[in-house]
Amino acid sequence: MGSSRKRLLRLLVPATTVATAAVAGAVLNPALPANAASHHHDGGRARSVIFINGDGMSAAHREAARLHLAGLDGQLAMDKLPVSGQLSTSPHDPKTAITDSAAAATAWATGTKTYNGAISVDAKGKPLPILGKQAKAAGKSTGLVTTAQVTDASPAAWFSQTADRGAQDEIARQYLEVSKPDVILGGGEDWWLPAGTPGAFPDKPAEDPDEASKGTKGNLIKKAEREGYQYVSSAKELARAKRGKLLGLFSNEEMFQQRPEGQGDVYSPVVDLATMTKKALDTLSTNKKGFFLFVEEEGIDEFAHENNGSRVLQAMASLEKAVKVAKAYVAAHPDTLLVITGDHDCGGLTVEDPSDTEDESGTGLSTEDGPFKIHGSNLTFTMDWTTTGHTGVDVPVTAEGPLSKLFTGKHPNTYVHTVLSKVLTSRH
Repeated sequence: MGSSRKRLLRLLVPATTVATAAVAGAVLNPALPANAASHHHDGGRARSVIFINGDGMSAAHREAARLHLAGLDGQLAMDKLPVSGQLSTSPHDPKTAITDSAAAATAWATGTKTYNGAISVDAKGKPLPILGKQAKAAGKSTGLVTTAQVTDASPAAWFSQTADRGAQDEIARQYLEVSKPDVILGGGEDWWLPAGTPGAFPDKPAEDPDEASKGTKGNLIKKAEREGYQYVSSAKELARAKRGKLLGLFSNEEMFQQRPEGQGDVYSPVVDLATMTKKALDTLSTNKKGFFLFVEEEGIDEFAHENNGSRVLQAMASLEKAVKVAKAYVAAHPDTLLVITGDHDCGGLTVEDPSDTEDESGTGLSTEDGPFKIHGSNLTFTMDWTTTGHTGVDVPVTAEGPLSKLFTGKHPNTYVHTVLSKVLTSRH
């Protein structure tokens, strides 16, 4: 989740948890064959990685989107990838078995499970090696694209290390001074500017008066420009931007307003996820050594927290368009590994027949949503929510390209790191 009101504070974890995590990691993350980097159905070698996260997206979200966007016999682009499997998502947190985005993304980026709220640090708060920085050390270009704040938990774990996911200005500072991703596109301008210094997006906008510049690390936008980044804040500026280091911030916080239905909920990003993804690929692909690009649709999670089915479907449609951009790139560049998954489930969603009039989830926010049309059919479905929080169900993963077959079967979320590190730490 990306909402500032849902930030988690750092948890204190007993030392025994660290030992348990180390043992579990060894058991749950079997080593790949030494020559795994050369395994591919057409004999190719992976040079680049596009990793796409539907934040809060599990199988039910994908099925609701399939019915609504593609129909009874249709298929989403994200489900057409030739390889599929499952990922479990539990963290190593002494207070809960249900993960947040920070612990989940840390598992991907470091191969180590940790406590909720942690950004690529272990149970004692010790920084862990991160794939975003390792890819850069291997000579690859790196980038992140999200409809959340660019410094939110999921992108942050690949490119920064901090004990508290809420320290988003510190995360931004680390982007510029430490990990140096070449492309940074998304929301969250508030964290790049000092309090009282609004930028392209005014403080206390009518749609959300709680939003305002709040950084404590100086004017990081000016610092980025001194470091050679082009800074853009609109769709026109993004379209005109030349290839090279690029920072685009397109909202105060998230690129939407997450609320229950009819209570000021808006999903209308200044720049859509597909456009940002296309621009990032155009920029990063000039590196002959390859690249790593993280892409995220945050709206799925945020609107699932609000049990807002119509907006979840809008966010899923946005993600699907971005997936099509990525798939087109991979079709032209078969040395690219494409992976699509979710960090966790959000909302405990069930897809139901509208004739089931009993609402098992109760009243208020969690009442059933719908009915929603099934594309190309007279039939409809409802979306029934069981919680406004995360759940522990597995998430599907689909993949194509070199090494993609390794995602067949069920694995812990740390297995993402096991596979991706074979590509991103290689200097070939």
